[in-house]
Amino acid sequence: MVVLKNDRLLRALLRQPVDKTPIWIMRQAGRYLPEYREVRVKAGGFLTMCMTPELACEVTLQPLRRFDLDAAIIFSDILTIPDAMGLGLYFSEGEGPRFERPVRTESQISALGVPDPETELRYVMDALRLTRKELDGRVPLIGFSGSPWTLACYMVEGGSSKNFAMIKSLLFDQPQMMHRLLETLASAVTVYLNAQIAAGAQAVMIFDTWGGALSHGDYQNFSLSYMSRIVAGLLRENEGYRVPVILFTKGGGLWLEAMAKTGCDALGLDWTVDIAKARAQVGKQVALQGNMDPCVLYASIDRIRQEASNTLKGYGLGSGHIFNLGHGIYPTVDPEKVAALVDMVHELSRPYHLI
Repeated sequence: MVVLKNDRLLRALLRQPVDKTPIWIMRQAGRYLPEYREVRVKAGGFLTMCMTPELACEVTLQPLRRFDLDAAIIFSDILTIPDAMGLGLYFSEGEGPRFERPVRTESQISALGVPDPETELRYVMDALRLTRKELDGRVPLIGFSGSPWTLACYMVEGGSSKNFAMIKSLLFDQPQMMHRLLETLASAVTVYLNAQIAAGAQAVMIFDTWGGALSHGDYQNFSLSYMSRIVAGLLRENEGYRVPVILFTKGGGLWLEAMAKTGCDALGLDWTVDIAKARAQVGKQVALQGNMDPCVLYASIDRIRQEASNTLKGYGLGSGHIFNLGHGIYPTVDPEKVAALVDMVHELSRPYHLI
């Protein structure tokens, strides 16, 4: 077993002492990097990159060559599970992900099975194994999945949506069918994340991108309850280390206390949440990840420094904070701004850990 040279992220996720606040960035392997764009052009498309372990490994490592990040996150997509279920994932220019065969009827839902991660999703596992080998203990490797509700949104709508009319119609008119779909997806996500852990992921994150589109009661019933099942079913120790679990609901600031009760180790916060209030609410139960507005990276270096300082100050003294953006980095951000942010977070955070 390779000993981690930098375990700052894992320690912070478990609210253990660290020398400075760790930082990684959602979508840190992405289109804002020119080297990523070069690989994408040569590959001929996004899905080819995801499904070719050597390419997925390469783009996972690219941001670590530029920036002093405290973690790598495997390059993949949240829609790998429904694609492996046979829905026919493709990407339409200007529209994002689409499915050739959306799921909208009882027979279609009943026909869905749980993909075998080492067959239908072997390319993800191979990418994880290869990336762990290439990292050689430099930093931890994060695995991830979409939440059952978020996956269901894409599967029923057939792609992105503004009002989620189709899936909410299913939710309101045929809740039993909706639950059947979510139960299958919860099983699939649990199996998938456990396979990622076995393949080398040292922390895992569940992205509930569309949980914030639900009402209070519907969020509890159709999103959070299924994430709770997943957390309860995950491997929590591997290779002699605790495997931390991060939950992130975009737009979920009203439900932090309920999320913290799932048994997860950390909560991701979007930029609408006051991190000081969040720590007062749940900071004794879980670590907090976030939560600077991604658009701050379009500002001047001085303003980026001010906003980074505000986020660190908001969390305050002690461990349990992982610096991140409140959502994924945008494709038109200047990489030099990212480099500056990473360095200033490490610099500015040191005084918060001298206790």
